[in-house]
Parts: sequence; structure tokens; C-alpha cells
Amino acid sequence: MIVLGIETTCDETAVSIVRDGKEILSNVIASQAEGHSKFGGVFPEMASRSHVEALPWVMRQALADAKLSKDQIDLISVAKGPGLIGPLLIGLNAAKAFSLGLQIPFIGVNHVEAHLYAAMMQQEDPVFPSLGVVLSGGHTFLVRIHGLGSYEKIGTTVDDAVGEAFDKIARMLDLPYPGGPEIEKLALKGFPSLSFKSGRVKERPYDFSFSGLKTNVFYSIYGQNGTKKTACPLSDQQKADVAYAFQETALQDIVAKALQAVQEFGLKAIYIGGGVSCNQRLRDLFAQKAPSLPVFWPPFGLCLDNAAMIAGLGFHVYQSQGKGDPLDMEPLTRIPLA
Repeated sequence: MIVLGIETTCDETAVSIVRDGKEILSNVIASQAEGHSKFGGVFPEMASRSHVEALPWVMRQALADAKLSKDQIDLISVAKGPGLIGPLLIGLNAAKAFSLGLQIPFIGVNHVEAHLYAAMMQQEDPVFPSLGVVLSGGHTFLVRIHGLGSYEKIGTTVDDAVGEAFDKIARMLDLPYPGGPEIEKLALKGFPSLSFKSGRVKERPYDFSFSGLKTNVFYSIYGQNGTKKTACPLSDQQKADVAYAFQETALQDIVAKALQAVQEFGLKAIYIGGGVSCNQRLRDLFAQKAPSLPVFWPPFGLCLDNAAMIAGLGFHVYQSQGKGDPLDMEPLTRIPLA
């Protein structure tokens, strides 16, 4: 089955064509990061307008790269949420129009489930039960994966997602958006001269909190009574030391809770998805802390938002449902995975 996937949940306009849920025939992504960098984060109205402009040519390019015509597509798969309501509407309405025009079914899939599927996509037999770890700009959570489509939430963030925390610390250090790659690069020059504490949520050992850590970083830069009215007052080396300490604290917390969950619930493997899974220090920590545990990562090209994971997961969801979704389906800004 040839599936065309559409991803417009935030600030990437992506279209991919995938055969039978695994073989990626094309994967085209138009990033809006440069346009949003002046705001230090995603400006939703700009994102929506950019999707309208980019989606037609991205779709044409995906078909050209796959050497297919639109009449050879069997199914449309689209991210129905979670995400920003404007961008979601653009992608979902495009999928519906394509479905009507070609008289083929369309399927709406959960964007964060697709991030986990990206780490399974090239496996013939995924390992279950396992731990799913989603780390992105909008989501940070742990789930038990009983099988594809069957999840049980273990923990989540009570405030910022870890990717959002990276972006906010980057702004404190006068680094450009997106902040994750900038913090990671700067941290390589840092030394362990500072010590921050990771957040703890009372009686919820697998939940995350990054607000206290952000406050620690802010005070280390501007002092207890400081306000961010001017450029970051630190030297380049001091900035690197802050980046190192923040990244180490946040990532060590994620790894510790993930490995604790694996042990407590008797899980066989870990699947990690989302943009923060690109972070090499995170990958190194898992390898150091649990060298014998199977930890599966998405290919670097499928870590950030992309449509290949949407098309791949859509194939399985359609096989499970046995039919497409109704044309009155509406986007959902928040969808529980469990």
C-alpha cells in the first residue's frame, strides 16, 4: 500500500510517501525555523500562513522524488494532533481534499505516537513490552508500550516540555531559536563548574518539572534580584558552563527516570522519539548507564517533525481500523496517547 503522509502540527511543512509502513520513497520537509527565530519561538499565525504557501510545492516535490503520480496513492495519512490549531487545520483539510479528489481514504494519526513509531519503523519485530520516551518542544512523557497502538502513561511533565526548556534557556543566553542544537553545541565547550537540581514532583516519581531548573539557570545568570532587560552579562566561557550544567541536569533526570521505569515495570527495551532525541549527549548517557539494554532511536532524519512517521503509522492504523476516517473529523490540539 502506498501512503502519502502530511505533517503540519507546528513549524515544519512535511509530506512523505511510504510503502507498507516501512519503505520511505520520499520525505520532504520545509522548515520555518529561520522565520520564527526573530520571535524566539513559534509564531502560530505565521506558521499557518507558511503551511498554506509551502504545502502545494512540498507535495509536488514528494511525488516527484518518489517517481509516482497522485493516482498511484492508496491512502492519505495526516497528523490530526496534538499541535497548533491553525497548522493542524491546514494539513487536515488538505488531506480531506486529496481524499475527495482521488476517491481514496484518509486516516488521522496521533502525532506523538508517530514519534515513537519513527524509532520502530525499520524493525520487523518491535520489542514489547517496552518503554516509550517522547522528548520534544511540546511533549515530555513516559509510556508503557504493550503493542503498537496500546499505551499506558507512566509520567509526564507538569510544566514545560524539555525541548521548550532548551529554547527558553537559549534565549537567556542570547542564543538563536531553536535552542536545543545551540545549547548542545555550546555545552561541548563547558566545564562542570556549576550545579543545578532537577525537578521533583511529590508522590509522582516519573513526572518531570523543568520550571525550577530554569529558575536556577536564570539566577545563575542575572542574580537573585535580576531581571532580563539587557543582553546576557556572562562571558563566553561562563555561558558554556551554564549550558553544560543545564543540559547535564535535564538529561540525567530523563535517563534516570526512564531506567527506573524499565526496572520497576519489567520492560524489555526503550523507544525514544521527538526532536530532543537528536541530542548526542542523551544518546551517550543511555549507552553509558544501560549498556546492555536495547535502546532504539529514530534515524536523525526522523527525529524532528516529519511526514514519514505519519505515513508509516497511518498504514498500521488503517490496517487496524479496516476503513478510513470520516470527512467531519476535526483536529485536536491535545490527544492523550494512553
